Amino acid sequence: MKELELKYGCNPNQKPSRIYMQDGSDLPIEVLNGRPGYINLLDAFNAWQLVSELRTATGLPAAASFKHVSPAGAALGLELDEIERRIYQVDDLGPLSPQASAYARARGADRMSSFGDFVALSDTCDEDTARILKREVSDGIIAPDYSPEALEILKEKKKGGYAVIRIDRSYQPAKEETKTVFGITFAQGRNDLAINDELLANIVTKNRTLPDEAKLDLLISLITLKYTQSNSVCYAKGGQAVGIGAGQQSRIHCTRLAGDKADRWFLRQAPQVLDLPFRADVRRPDRDNAIDLYLGEDADDVLADGKWQALFTTRPDPFTPAEKRAWLDKNSDVALGSDAFFPFGDNIERAARSGVRFVAEPGGSVRDDHVIASADAHDMVMCFTGLRLFHH
Repeated sequence: MKELELKYGCNPNQKPSRIYMQDGSDLPIEVLNGRPGYINLLDAFNAWQLVSELRTATGLPAAASFKHVSPAGAALGLELDEIERRIYQVDDLGPLSPQASAYARARGADRMSSFGDFVALSDTCDEDTARILKREVSDGIIAPDYSPEALEILKEKKKGGYAVIRIDRSYQPAKEETKTVFGITFAQGRNDLAINDELLANIVTKNRTLPDEAKLDLLISLITLKYTQSNSVCYAKGGQAVGIGAGQQSRIHCTRLAGDKADRWFLRQAPQVLDLPFRADVRRPDRDNAIDLYLGEDADDVLADGKWQALFTTRPDPFTPAEKRAWLDKNSDVALGSDAFFPFGDNIERAARSGVRFVAEPGGSVRDDHVIASADAHDMVMCFTGLRLFHH
């Protein structure tokens, strides 16, 4: 297939729309089901690069959940513990394959943002992964292959309209990439620099102890940032991204946004949330929305009399600010990556409140000494990678 005609571009008025190879060669994909759209394919190709790089860097199966050309989550195929199975809503599915565990983590980090996602898998989509996807609101998936059982399940989604794409695992793009803006063509060398442990060698803080688990999380954060709209910051822990702040003009706003998401990820593990008495007829998206409101400043939207009855069998007690802070203070050993240098120590101060212990950023600010001093004050380990990861 040399060309794929699309229904429209980013918006319905942007017609005609298509994808094709400029050199006239075949596209490296095969659409097995459904009809992916323009934004679907932007998500698919960015997400595929992310999971491919995670697979190469770690040797583990990887998954990503993408929305609007930035990841909502990215993760490795590590075994889920009991609490993770509950907060990711897969505790009823029995043992999961590594690839399915990777997707459960990727989607589960920020279930609100992953609603209607496009999925990328580094390895073959198996039946376990398809069973998770079957009951989630999702637009499509890209993977190098599908088991017959998985493909059968996915073809039934969205009344047969779920987009299923197979990509040639061996495909490598040209070294130069181009795009057109306002009729003007931009060209640049593709950002193909490998992200690996060598980038973490330049430790600039007094604390120089960087465990292997932290290195893995820092690699996840950096590779995730490589495919996240800039400015961007990523918090990671336990083999997955747990908070991603994308597309902000101010870096401190990225750090706050990502930190707030990481906080909500950890708060969902608190007994107050795990034990919420949901009615059996409350759908999964409605549960996600209710939990999000319960954890935020608008808790009365789900706890007020006349509202809680639609969600819960009994009215839950409020999760007070003091209780939240006490729970968040238990979080530790979180890794943080930034796609460009931190210009001020306020980013470090905000990160510390979300349990950050390990940091990777390019360095190069005129205030690097202040940022390092802030990290030292919190006994953090900070690496200067020398690598900026802007993505637009």
